[in-house]
Amino acid sequence: MTATTTESAATGTGRIVLGSNQYGKAEVRLVKITRDTARHEIEDLSVTSLLHGDFESAHIDGDNAHVVATDTQKNTIYSFARDGVGSPEAFLLRLGKHFTESFDWVSGGRWAAEQYSWNRIDDHDHAFFKNKSETRTAVLHVENGERTLVAGISDLTVLKSTGSEFHGFPRDRYTTLGETTERILATDVTTRWRYNTTDVDFNSVYDSVRLIMLKAFADTHSTALQQSMFQMGKQALEAHPEIEEIKFSLPNNHHFLVDLSPFDLDNPNEVFFAADRPYGLIEATIKREQPEGTAEAAVWANTPGFC
Repeated sequence: MTATTTESAATGTGRIVLGSNQYGKAEVRLVKITRDTARHEIEDLSVTSLLHGDFESAHIDGDNAHVVATDTQKNTIYSFARDGVGSPEAFLLRLGKHFTESFDWVSGGRWAAEQYSWNRIDDHDHAFFKNKSETRTAVLHVENGERTLVAGISDLTVLKSTGSEFHGFPRDRYTTLGETTERILATDVTTRWRYNTTDVDFNSVYDSVRLIMLKAFADTHSTALQQSMFQMGKQALEAHPEIEEIKFSLPNNHHFLVDLSPFDLDNPNEVFFAADRPYGLIEATIKREQPEGTAEAAVWANTPGFC
């Protein structure tokens, strides 16, 4: 038996211990109607609360003395909403402060929210229709007193009917895609950005970042979706020093020109087949330069779907 084999065989023989863990109440559906005036406001969220801390006895011995019931976490979310939400980020900060200060054994946690948009019907005071085009997101990670906030957007569908090209890529025996200097560029923007401070007007910055990204997508004459994505992140970072980095996950929503020649019709780049799958998937992080060896923020460890 070689030394390598002996070392390999020795692994897995250590004592079984509890690793990292968290628990809480997921996707608490919350709708808050503010009725201070005749013109009502609606806030619609899905909130998740996950606690970190000293929960070893619950796992090892079944001792629940440190287990803040998930039902308690749910009720806290609803009770805090009585005073309003404001912004999902500010709401999560309130929840994080409460749980880490109210229970000595809770060292931190992860609180997340998705906020859904409603628009007024004909500027009506109390009638709305749901805007399903995008979802606002926020995540708060608290560990050892350090608070890290990540905000973002999911499924914001955008399309450019011109101003996009794709050519100059390598070709081999499996390449059939033709080069083009004229194509539709479309994607569903899912992005997250990490704040380097919590002293932020979150609603104002969210609106600004969203507008900057949309404008960058529209104005960039793109030879690759990667180029558009980088400009979206770069311009947002340039405008907002309170943001440290931005992550994107962008599908390339392909539109293929339909061949109408069998019907004796031309197709001057006007009729397309919108394919839903397979699709290209472009992901990247755009960030401020950091000293070599800087560790990635812990908040990203439980944020799936981003490189």
